[in-house]
Amino acid sequence: MEQEQHKQEQPVQSEQVTALQYQGKEILLVGTAHVSKESAALVEALIRQERPDSVCIELDQERYQNMQNPKAWEETDIVQVIKSKKVGFLLANLALSSYQKKIAKQLDTNVGQEMNTGIRCAQETGAQLVLADRSLQTTFLRIWRKLNLWEKAKLLYQLVFSLDDGEELTDQQLAELLKKDMLESMMTDMKKEFPAISQVLIHERDQHLAYKIKNAPGKKIVAVLGAAHVPGVKEEIYRQQDMEEITTVPAGSKWFKAIGWLIPILILLLIAYGFYIGADIGLDQIKSWILWNGSLAAICTAVCFGHPLSILTAFVSAPITSLNPLLACGWFAGLMEAHIRKPTVQDVNRISEDIFSLKGFLRNRFLRTLLIVVMANLGSSAGTIIAGLDIIKNLF
Repeated sequence: MEQEQHKQEQPVQSEQVTALQYQGKEILLVGTAHVSKESAALVEALIRQERPDSVCIELDQERYQNMQNPKAWEETDIVQVIKSKKVGFLLANLALSSYQKKIAKQLDTNVGQEMNTGIRCAQETGAQLVLADRSLQTTFLRIWRKLNLWEKAKLLYQLVFSLDDGEELTDQQLAELLKKDMLESMMTDMKKEFPAISQVLIHERDQHLAYKIKNAPGKKIVAVLGAAHVPGVKEEIYRQQDMEEITTVPAGSKWFKAIGWLIPILILLLIAYGFYIGADIGLDQIKSWILWNGSLAAICTAVCFGHPLSILTAFVSAPITSLNPLLACGWFAGLMEAHIRKPTVQDVNRISEDIFSLKGFLRNRFLRTLLIVVMANLGSSAGTIIAGLDIIKNLF
């Protein structure tokens, strides 16, 4: 059983460093800012002085790989992204990395410099490198599962378009941002509207980080964390964590899945009943279904300046995919757009600049394709609701 008496703190070299004793291990938590040169220097000095057995960093495997190969984005296959149903996750990930780059550029530094320093120093001193953060995809999916359809649409909009007002941040604003976890600072205002975000984004990750740190190999451990995580991790070190619970993506609601099938079945039954009453009524029902679904999906695709064939694809596929919860017309419209207007390396390289404005989205082929997927799906969903109400109205 973990005992509180194991807890001991003492200042080490800097106020950003917290020293803990846990079951015979010495743990040094380094609170950093993810775009701060001073943080990187502190990390290097501490690791070289302490020569720890393990260095834990606030990264997961995917972000670690992206840091090791920063040009990996150039090889992103947007077709595979759409087919694997990861458009929302990719948009959120792109918004986060672009937000980091924006702040780093204003501070004249590199994104994740302190993490790269931790990785390099661990290799040079022979320390075991431990990737201590939870998968970013798991974090976003756990947030996603806790939101309803309207909240999901609102979150995506705010995540992408509410992060930049076109003005440089003041020194005071930057100072406040540097005290926070980068994810937390990006989503500060959103947490007020979506309370579930804070629990998943900060508290659960504190638990994951603490578990990985206290179970790292060796007797002396240096952990490089965003400053916002230090208080929570310091407390979680002496608690037990349910890792299975916080690393599992909750299954989608059974009721939501049932409704997803119930609606198309009900629509088909209403259309069949229309034919039972009279062939003209049945044909009118089919016409209403096709026109509302197809037109709204096509209009939403056109608003994104989709290619005419992408618009046509949205119109044709929407009435069909709306009857199958396993399909989405946005996937087909997006795949057509990506096939006709293949994103270039230049498009990918401009993502961090273009993602913060609607104009940037529309001129960037990569981002515009992702936007078409989202907007076509929203148009089709709206068409399903309006067409369903129109069918019921015509019958009764």
